Formats: sequence, structure tokens, C-alpha cells
Amino acid sequence: MKLNLSRPIAFFDLEATGIRIGIDRIVEIAVLKVFPDGSKEMKSNRVNPEMPIPMETSRIHGIYDTDIQDAPTFKEIGKEYADFLEDCDLAGYNSNKFDIPMLMEEFIRAGIDFDLEGKRFIDVQNIFHQMEQRTLKAAYRFYCNKDIVNAHSADADIMATYEVLLAQLEKYQDQEWEDKCGNKSVPVKNDIDALHQFTNLSKPVDFAGRMVYDENGVEVFNFGKHKGKCVEHVFDAEPSYYSWMQQGDFPLYTKRCLERIWNRWTAKKATGKQQAPKPSAVNTATIPHEQHRQERPERKVSPRKEKDVPITGDMLEQLKMKFGK
Repeated sequence: MKLNLSRPIAFFDLEATGIRIGIDRIVEIAVLKVFPDGSKEMKSNRVNPEMPIPMETSRIHGIYDTDIQDAPTFKEIGKEYADFLEDCDLAGYNSNKFDIPMLMEEFIRAGIDFDLEGKRFIDVQNIFHQMEQRTLKAAYRFYCNKDIVNAHSADADIMATYEVLLAQLEKYQDQEWEDKCGNKSVPVKNDIDALHQFTNLSKPVDFAGRMVYDENGVEVFNFGKHKGKCVEHVFDAEPSYYSWMQQGDFPLYTKRCLERIWNRWTAKKATGKQQAPKPSAVNTATIPHEQHRQERPERKVSPRKEKDVPITGDMLEQLKMKFGK
């Protein structure tokens, strides 16, 4: 079977010093670029992470400090990979939760501008877990009736991932799937848009899942005391929450996404046209457009609310951090 592509798709896999997105570093990267005509191009590198690889991690992927001591740093090769991936949709195994956010951290850290806007993301693990719920090794054996040679080698893993997706398309092309709400569909098909939707059911804003899109396409927090609340509404009530997150131990890409929402919210306030997204519980599609226009002036925040923000525990914690008390 050949993938039905309108543009190239890049299957990629990373090995790293660990699984902490904002702290650990890449030690190996492999990319299999598949073109619409079915041709392929492979690109891979060992990478010097500029930090020690924990022994327990080396025992898993087989890459030790001595193996990468003379390898280039990501900053030295990152631009090559940004250019290689520029025109591609992205695919991998557990790529939405690990590989894509880890790669974005490295791009940002190296000062390389790589835009994910408009790209589609196919996480083969999500198809597998939602249809069968197993591991990559089991997936390869289950779908392809083969064992991975040199498992945890980036090259071997990514070739296995590519073959698994092709086998999944054949196996599930007419199979019905039922979601948690009882809605039935046939989601696994040879169509990148359909695969993107099926492997991104949680609708993450930042891949780390700190923010997600609700049913109306509005960004909401997905953790902590503001979980389930519209991000812009939180900025209205507690603007210091933005500073707390920017200063906190969150992935750089999460902070970039948060900054984009903050800048949009700030621009609305500056122009006097602020219209925060409706809470997720409200279906705005049922409200006439003209009624939206008439309601906007009533949603302006009073001067007192903007100036006299109540003191919160987050604000006190920020003061402690700033002054070291």
C-alpha cells in the first residue's frame, strides 16, 4: 500500500537523555521523509546533548556518553533538520506527547524558527492504543508479523513505525470505531486529515497538554486550579497567572503558545474590542450573529477590575521567587 499524500510526510524518532521535555536533550534523531510519489529519503544523526546521559537511559537505547562525545550539537545541525521538515506533515510513535514537543524545545533553544502552523500530526501510537492498546514492539509483531531488529535504535524504530501505519491502514480501512460518547465512525483511512484528527482527539494546544481546545475551539487550561477554564477568562480574572507560568518549569513551546494567546488578549484590550471566548459550556453557534455584536460592549471589564486585582497565592509565590524570601 502507498500512503495517499498531497505533500511529504516525515516519520521521525528521537532518542534522548530522558523524558523530561523541558530539561532533557536529544542524543539521536532519525527522519524518514516519504513523498507523494512513494519515494523516500532518510536523514539521521547522533547528537551531543551537552549533558551526561543517565546510565539507566543508556541501557534502554544503547547510546552512551562516549558514543556522542564527538557528535555535533543540535544547534549545529538543527537548521538542516528544520529545512528538511519544512514542507512536511509530521508522524511518529508517541510523537504528539514526546518527539514533537522535544524537537520544538531544541529548535527554540537553538534559536531556530520552525513553525508548526498548518502542519498535520499523525501519532501512530494513538491509532494503535485506541484500536489495540499495545507497545511498538507488539504493534510491529501484531501488524507486520515481524520482530524489530535493534529495537530502540532510532533508524529501526522509525522504519517499524512507518510499516505499522501502512499495515494499520489495510487492517482498519473499513472497521467501525465507537468513541466514549457512543458516536460511531470509520476513522482509520488513507487520508492525512482523517488520521490527524483521529490521533489528536485530546486537541492539545501545546502538545504537552497543559492547554487544550474545547468543543468550540477555545483554548482552556488542562491542569491545576484553572483546569477547564478558558485561558483568556483566567487572564481577565488573574493576569498574574501568565507571569507565573512564564517563570515556571514549563516547556518552552508551552510558554510560546501561552504568549501567543496573551498577545491576542492584550491586543483586544488595547483596541477596546475585547471579546473573550465563550465558556465551553455555552454553545455560541446557537446565538444569532447580531446578538453577539450587541453583547460585546457589555463584556468590557470595569476599570476597577483591571487595576485592583485581588492578591492570590500565585502572586505571593512570585514575590517570594523574585526577592528570594
